[in-house]
Amino acid sequence: MDEGKMERNAKINRETSETNVSIELNLDGSGTSDIETGYKFMDHMLTILARHSQMDLNIKASGDLKHHIIEDIGICLGEGILQALGNKKGINRYGSAFIPMDESLARCVIDFCGRKALDLDLQLTECDIEDVAVEDVYHFFNSFAENAKMNLHLHVLYGLDQHHMVEAAFKSLARAIKEAKQIV
Repeated sequence: MDEGKMERNAKINRETSETNVSIELNLDGSGTSDIETGYKFMDHMLTILARHSQMDLNIKASGDLKHHIIEDIGICLGEGILQALGNKKGINRYGSAFIPMDESLARCVIDFCGRKALDLDLQLTECDIEDVAVEDVYHFFNSFAENAKMNLHLHVLYGLDQHHMVEAAFKSLARAIKEAKQIV
């Protein structure tokens, strides 16, 4: 790090009667990750989030129910980003991205403004995607936006395969984060 340049890192631990989640992140990383949630689909999505946002991300999570674990990961990740952004001085603040994933297309627009607003339309219809319930994907994004204190507008514009639709959503979020976190 340059002298005078703030390191934008965070360590968040959340231990409740239902879950145990620890997150370490570096906003100025290279996109490396070590993710262990117990759910392959979430591991895959969070790995994608790290890679495409160029944020180093380590997550260890366990608990009683999938719903609680995924929701608490969203809480901790949001808290971690908020903490790592610090006073946000000099950041771009806004980010946006359109990302295709095969037949699916997602759009994400964010603002690290310090207050939550969420407009989420993922167009998901089935109950489960791989080993994760659709409702838990929604809970993740809600918890993430609330705890990052950000405006998150995330829409899947179209698609057929729900895995592809959620993957496009995570990638578009990642690219929007990459743009918004940049120091200008």
